[in-house]
Amino acid sequence: MLKIDNTILSFDVLEKKFFCDIQKCKGACCVLGDSGAPLEASEIDILNEIYPVIRPFMSALGVLAIESLGTSVIDSDGDHVTPLIDNKECAYAIVEKGIAICAIEKAYEAKVTTFQKPVSCHLYPIRITKYKDFDALNYHQWKICKHALDLGNKKNTPIYIFLQEPLIRKYGLPWFEQLKIASKEVLKHVKKK
Repeated sequence: MLKIDNTILSFDVLEKKFFCDIQKCKGACCVLGDSGAPLEASEIDILNEIYPVIRPFMSALGVLAIESLGTSVIDSDGDHVTPLIDNKECAYAIVEKGIAICAIEKAYEAKVTTFQKPVSCHLYPIRITKYKDFDALNYHQWKICKHALDLGNKKNTPIYIFLQEPLIRKYGLPWFEQLKIASKEVLKHVKKK
């Protein structure tokens, strides 16, 4: 484990190679799973506020889900998450050219909102577990991302490098610069063993 400020990262985040291959997975992470995307407390209010501007980018079924369930729900673990359509895909997921993508991100790209998408989606395959004094960042291994591991190995791209933008979004550039320096040192020691 690597500690930086109030975060602890598993070595998998540093060592494993990952590069999303959406042409192969077809955005399955937006469609499969037991629950919607985890939401931070601040994101619940943001989704309520921006719903009117992202609604036109959503599917009809997604709109129905939001209008009956709300812009966020509490899952069986007691966590705030995005709602699902018929307990399957995220209500904010839309399909373009056979690939599931995020309607929130589509609205962001159209510059109708400054909110890109939930940070948990942006950070995937890293999952954050919040503790009283720190955040634990772990690699979430899921068979639907097999192609991302293959492409990551081909491109030699560690998870933390692939996720540079969302990690900076979440923890800031100084934190990420520390991570880059620390990861090189950690990996030197790991390779020596």
